[in-house]
Order: sequence, then C-alpha cells, then structure tokens
Amino acid sequence: MANRNDRRIEPSFDGPRNDAEDDVFSVREEDRVVPSRRKQPAKRKSSKGRAPERGRSRSRKPKRGLFGIFGRLVYWCFVLAIWGGIAAAGIVVYYGAKMPSATTWAIPDRSPNIKIVGVDGQLVANRGMTGGEAVGLHQMSPYIPQAVIAIEDKRFYSHFGFDPIGLARAVSTRFLNGRFTQGGSTLTQQLAKNLFLKPDRTLERKVQEVLLAMWLEQKHTKDQILEMYLNRVFFGSGSYGVEAASRRYFGKSSRDVTLAEAALLAGLLKAPSRLSPARDPKAAGDRAQLVLAAMRDQGMIGDKELANAMNAPATRVASFWTGSENYVADRVMQELPELIGEVQSDIVVDTTVDMTLQEIAEKSIRRLVDENGQKLNVSQGALVSIANTGAVRAMVGGYDYATSQFDRASEARRQPGSAFKPFVYMAALEQGRTPDSMRNDAPIKIGKWTPENYNGKYYGRVTLKTALAKSLNSVAAQLAMEVGPNAVVEAAHRMGIESELQPNVSISLGTSEVTPLELTAAYVPFANGGYRPEVHIIRRVTTTDGKVLYENTAGGGPRVISPEVVGMMNAMMTGAVEEGTAKKAAFAWPAAGKTGTSQNSRDAWFVGFTANLTTGVWFGNDDGKPMKKVTGGALPALAWHEFMVAAHEGVPVAALPGSWTPGSGAPDVAVDDQPAQQMDENTFPPAPKPAKQQVGAVNVRQDQPTASIGRPVPPADVGGGRPVPPGEVGGPTQRRETSILDVLLGN
Repeated sequence: MANRNDRRIEPSFDGPRNDAEDDVFSVREEDRVVPSRRKQPAKRKSSKGRAPERGRSRSRKPKRGLFGIFGRLVYWCFVLAIWGGIAAAGIVVYYGAKMPSATTWAIPDRSPNIKIVGVDGQLVANRGMTGGEAVGLHQMSPYIPQAVIAIEDKRFYSHFGFDPIGLARAVSTRFLNGRFTQGGSTLTQQLAKNLFLKPDRTLERKVQEVLLAMWLEQKHTKDQILEMYLNRVFFGSGSYGVEAASRRYFGKSSRDVTLAEAALLAGLLKAPSRLSPARDPKAAGDRAQLVLAAMRDQGMIGDKELANAMNAPATRVASFWTGSENYVADRVMQELPELIGEVQSDIVVDTTVDMTLQEIAEKSIRRLVDENGQKLNVSQGALVSIANTGAVRAMVGGYDYATSQFDRASEARRQPGSAFKPFVYMAALEQGRTPDSMRNDAPIKIGKWTPENYNGKYYGRVTLKTALAKSLNSVAAQLAMEVGPNAVVEAAHRMGIESELQPNVSISLGTSEVTPLELTAAYVPFANGGYRPEVHIIRRVTTTDGKVLYENTAGGGPRVISPEVVGMMNAMMTGAVEEGTAKKAAFAWPAAGKTGTSQNSRDAWFVGFTANLTTGVWFGNDDGKPMKKVTGGALPALAWHEFMVAAHEGVPVAALPGSWTPGSGAPDVAVDDQPAQQMDENTFPPAPKPAKQQVGAVNVRQDQPTASIGRPVPPADVGGGRPVPPGEVGGPTQRRETSILDVLLGN
C-alpha cells in the first residue's frame, strides 16, 4: 500500500490552465520532503518575462544632466581649493620660517641726502644716493600722490597690504595674453621690496613681499606708507624720490609740480629707465596721458583739468647737472669727509657761494667762449672769486659741466705766466727796493736763456712800478736773479700757493704750474691788508633738525706781508689796470691786478682785486693747444670786468689797503742803459741762506743745487757795462717736455 504522503493529486486538464493554477496546485521542489530525482525543466524564455527586467534596470541608473555636471565641477573645485589653500599655507609657512623674527623687522634708514645751499639759502645741488631730500606728503604737490595711486594702486586705501582683486586680474590676463600685462603688486608690496628684498623674480621673494607688506600695513598708516614710497622709489636717470626726480626733469622742487608734470612722474614707475624723458620723451609723454585718463576715470580731476593738462604737457629741462654750481657741489663733497666723517643721515651744507654771482660768472665765461671760440680757438674758461675772509663766492670750473665734470678752477694746473710776477716784485720790495727803483729794460741773456719782452719791445730805464704795469720780462728776470729764486718761491708759498714750485730763474715768468684757485687765493693778502685767510667753501654743516656738525670759526689768518709792502704792491698793480696790460678790466672801483699769458697763448690769465673781492680768470684749451693771440688783457680782463661790475653793484666804494707815496723811501741805484753782456757766476757774491720764514709761510723744497745763484746787494755802476746774471741758471720747467729756450713769454 502506498504511503499517503507519496500520493499526488493531479490537476484536471478539462479546462484551460494558467500560471496561477500552477502555483496553487503544484508542489514546488523545495517543498518536497524527499527531493525529486526528476530533472528540472529549462526555464522558459519569453518576451514577457524579459521586458520587466529591462525596465527595472533602467530605473536604477542616475540621471546625468547639466545640473549633475555642474554639481560635480563645484565639488571638485571645492576640493581643489581646500588642497590649494593647504599648499599655499604650507608655502607661506615654509618661506616665512626662513625670514628673521618679525620682532626684529625695522624700516631701514633712507640713504642720506646732502643738501648744499648757497650763502643766500638758495639750493646749489643735492648729493647722495637719492639725489634729493625727503619731502613730507603734505609738502609735495597733491597731484603727485593722486597720480601715483591712480595708475599704480587705485585700491590703495582699501586693501590690507596686497590686493586679491588686482592679483586675480593680473593672473587672468596672464592666461589670456600669454604674458603679464598688468602688475599685481600694491604700493605697499613695492615699498616692501625696495626696503627689504632683492629684485629676484622667485616665489620665495613674492611670498616674503606679501608678508612684509602686511606687516607694514599693521605698523604704519596709509599716508606714512605712501610718503615712504614716494621718497624712495626710483624714477630713472639716477633719481630716487619725487624731490630728486622733480629737480632732475623739471628743474624745480616737488612742491611746485603741476598736474601734467605729476602725471609724467607717475608714468615713469612702470619702467623708469625705458620711459625716462631724458631717454625717450615721446614714450614718457604717451604714458603721462594714460595716467591723466586714469585720474579722470577715478574722479580725481575734472574734464577741464584734464583738457588743460593735455594741452600743456610737461616740459623738462634741457639737460641735467649742466650748471656751474655743480663744480661747487663736487668740491663740497671732496672736503666734507674730512670735516664730519661718514654721513649718517640727511644733512644741510651751508656754503659761502653766492648763487647770483655764480650765475653771472657762468654766463660771462660761456658768452665769451661762444662768441670767440672758433675765431680765437678757445674752448674753456674758469673763474674763482674769493672774499677777504677766504670765503669762496663763485667758482666756475669750465664751460659746461654736462660735457666735462673736470674742475679746471681747483684741479687743473697751468702755467700762470706773468700773473706770477707779483711774488717776484714782492720779494724784491721786502729786500729794500721800492716802486721807484730803476732798472734797465733791455735784452738780457742768462746762460742760454734770453727772456724776451712781449712783441720784442724794450723801454730802457724804467721804474719797477712801470715794469710791472707793462709786464716787462727782462726786469722780472733781473729781479729774480737779484733776490734769488728761493726767495721768490718762499714769498709765493707764504702768500698761499700750495703747488710745488721749481726754484729757478725762469719762475719769474711763471713757468711752475698752479691752479686758478690757489693763484687767486695768493692775491687775497694784497686785498685785505696783508693777511692770509683760510680759503674755504663750507661754512656750516647741520642735520635737518638743526644740530650743528661743523662750523668754520677760523679767524682772519696770520699776517704774511707787512702793511708797507702791501701799500707798495697795490700801488704798482694799480698801474696794470689804469695804464698797463689790464686796462679793459677797469671800472668805477679802485682795482689792481696782473695779467698773464703763457708761451704761444696756451694760457691767458687775469687776477685782480678790490678792497671787497679778489677774482681770478683763466682761458685756454684742455689739450694745451695755443689760442690765437689771446692775452690776459683780452678775454680774461673782459670776463673779470663783467663779473666785478655786477658783484659791486650797490656796494660802497672803498680804497685799496695800504698806501705809498711816490718818491718815499731810498730807491736803489739805477743802472745804465747798456746792451746785455754775458758774465760769469762770480759777478755777484754768494747768496746768504734765506731768512727764517714768517708765520704762515710754507717750507720751500731744496730739490736743486742753487749755489751758483746769487742774490746781490743793490747793483752799482760797473764801468762801461752793467751787471748781467750768471750763466746756466735756468732750470727745467715743471710738467713741460720743452727745452729752456721754450720758456714762457710774459705780456
């Protein structure tokens, strides 16, 4: 009997079957107690069964529309921004750690400026690294900071050291144009770079620049930062700061800069060297118009101001440092270290120079060279004027400082010619001669040397006064032999000549070279009554807050010549102006002086003085080429006259110091008018040793043997002849490769 559980109930097939019935009446394989051994039929494949599966599969896939793409882009940008911020922070921390501690940061001192002013307070020049003094923001023209902000950093007063907007703009233009066309640095960043960093284009430098800019913003106000920037930034052509640039390009202070000029200055900051108006005026002008447009767009100026500035563009000075006052400034810079040492801060140097006289002297030298340069073959001139106290009132070192900075007034050594003769005559007077002493002006031969008068003209018996007024070489040579060359050298050094002088007879005609400054200084004792003052051009040095660092307190100087000799010398040299070789120099004041002309007119001099001022003038050529018959009584006398007339305008007339009455004193014995003869060295007795020098005298070097040079007593008649200096006494000239026959001819 079969088991009940094994019984199966077979469904009826009388009616149609469906899947539901199969589900109800069929026994599934998994419900069986004993698994069936019957093979499972393959699953039916029907289109009805596959369609729902595809539908369900599509419903599970996410939608990938435009919104989804944008969302994922935002997501990844956010992620990248986080990682970029972390990387940037890491870079900042890394490079910031390499910098010194912020507690040690300090604004470095600005390179000191040396402001040089004249005796009347007028600016002579600025010297130093910056080339101009520091100017407060409230002192300079208000157009300058406005123009700089408009073109360089229009959000200066709103950012905190660096400008994210400006930086983003610079980066975007970099990608669009392939190069940086706009700067991203703020004024604060530029200041930080100028103060602390080297101009390296590296990431490290840029990071440090930003950090320092933020520190500056924390420590200083916006106006302080702007003021520091404007006083330190480079404006091209060696100018640092707005004051230096204003004077460099416009010849005026930054206080007086116009709108158009301020726009030009601000435009230079992009590329100071390339846009400098001294190099490319057109490029500088085009850039200035962009600055003006930026100022108008930002409401700093109106349409009317813009139009006026466009119609009247900035006009710059023709050239920089062309004025003769720069010779004065150079001289000041040479002397300054010995007076105050190293310059640590801005200082003011008060000089003795009168800028009005300086300009008159410069114009006179230039005019005479311009009018006579080609005709007379003259290209250079120099002028020095010194007060009785030793204060230099004017000093022109050449025709044009812009083309040649060599100072011919204080550095060029030239042969003075007959302008040296006053020291010969002074030595003779000190040994007992007077202006009335007589000498025979005739051809004379000293060894192989025959000193000839100018144009070969001789006057016979003449007084020393006449001989000096007419600059007779024969008489000067005789006096040099009588007193001895050593006495002449001693007298010249005592009066103020500092150059080395050769103690030979040819020195009587000015063969040893001197500078115009020292030769003029050596005439000052004649003008002030016999005292040698300390020649100086600096009278006081102070800091900008008034602290005195140096002040010239020298007195009148030692007496180097007696009042009697001063009176006699002035009486003789007055003749040169009144009736002698310097008649063109005469004007309404009592004046005296001496002309000088070297061989072939290589040098032409006139040094003259009144009781008020001593002035020396030189004309010539740097290469030593001869001029065309230019003498000391021509161009130098004309320049001296023009300068002294202006210098004495409104000054009460004063007589020259000292006095001498013709005929007073005991003149030495006159000599006969006889032709020159050659005589041996025993004609005159041996010369005694020179007397002890007076206070203020300069020691004379005994470089050459002088035993054969005699200093006679006043000569007496010697039969049918007359005394002639012994032979072989003319030594070599200084710095001239010429023979003794190539000696100077005085005028």
